[in-house]
Amino acid sequence: MNRAEIIEMIAEKAELTKAAAARALDALLEGVTLSLREGDPVVLVNFGTFVVKQRAAREGRNPQTGQKINIKAAKIVGFKAGKALKEAVKEKEKA
Repeated sequence: MNRAEIIEMIAEKAELTKAAAARALDALLEGVTLSLREGDPVVLVNFGTFVVKQRAAREGRNPQTGQKINIKAAKIVGFKAGKALKEAVKEKEKA
């Protein structure tokens, strides 16, 4: 599902115009981004939790040359699915 399809679904389910649905999606994404930037988790009950994790520095290899390289530490976004989302996915697998 891409952005346009999400906007269309929001517009249909919430009985909004596509423009209003796009603004709502933009506001949601901006809020999630700002919260994660501040280091705060975003918890959507029954859907999941977005958190910022710290990835340690490590040594890797350049796949083209095989030469060792140092990979810097980095902040990454992690997601843990909530119970309802896990169950919904399991139900789809059974079908």
